[in-house]
Amino acid sequence: MSKLDIKEDSRVIVSLQDNEDGIVLKNPEGMELIQTLDFFTPIVNNPYYFGQIAAANAMSDVYAMGGEPYSAMNIVCFPTKEMDLNILIEILKGGYSKVLEAGAVLAGGHSVEDKEIKYGLAVTGIVRKEHIATNNGAKVGDFLVLTKPLGTGILATALKAKWEGYKEIEELVYFWASRLNKVAAEVIRKFNIKGATDITGFGLGGHLFEMAKASCVQINVWSKKIPILDRVIELTQIGLVPEGSHANRRFCEKMVKFSSDVDPILIDIIFDAQTSGGMVLCVPEERMDEVCSYLIENGDMGAVIGKVEPFRGDIFLNIV
Repeated sequence: MSKLDIKEDSRVIVSLQDNEDGIVLKNPEGMELIQTLDFFTPIVNNPYYFGQIAAANAMSDVYAMGGEPYSAMNIVCFPTKEMDLNILIEILKGGYSKVLEAGAVLAGGHSVEDKEIKYGLAVTGIVRKEHIATNNGAKVGDFLVLTKPLGTGILATALKAKWEGYKEIEELVYFWASRLNKVAAEVIRKFNIKGATDITGFGLGGHLFEMAKASCVQINVWSKKIPILDRVIELTQIGLVPEGSHANRRFCEKMVKFSSDVDPILIDIIFDAQTSGGMVLCVPEERMDEVCSYLIENGDMGAVIGKVEPFRGDIFLNIV
């Protein structure tokens, strides 16, 4: 971190400058705390991009609950004896750029020498109690709004295989996966949204399954309405689907119904394990237009992909 240009911040009472083992931050009055942690191996080749994506992914759980990141700590595994330390510096710089963009304080962290690179953040977020959104907040009649297109898991698999056009694939993954879910969190607070989830390793299907189960509802997903990244359908047809995506489907399938006319390729994409995916917001019908407009005006997608229906005792997720 000595290579990072750490900005002074009035929220910091005791900093890392004197080799303290931790920092002391001012407690934001009237706020509840959200705590989360996430880290993983690289999904892109560019180390700065990887740092940004990993940091955005780690902060996503805070945004999904309607919160704002307040402080973050690096988690790093790196083969210091085998790789150029400049690669590590670029990863950390990428992560720090997203922490700054989120308006949070970078509060140090921990590093371990390891043969495999891993990076992420432990994040503390803040939220007012009345703004908290959860998995169990889906209500019958709500519409589902998705804020990013699907397919980063499949694209990352193609990138690792150096598939034709992999450099363009990397840029596409970077564009969406490094984007913070900040706007979606603003929507939660601004429009009093109570049901929300971010879409990460469990895939869209897995996370909606969790939401339906927690809320005791049935979620209908309109497969043809789901936005999909360029080349994802082509690569799925070839078979470049990560094993984790197949595992997601197997885990849920006993309480998931697939209409006979749903394209099997779309089913694979619906359960594709995402890295730093978008969010699904459960939006009452009367707020649909203003929520979608706000998302689109601020650079996100506002794709209406389904609706919440009453639970009938056997199926949590109905894909049509």
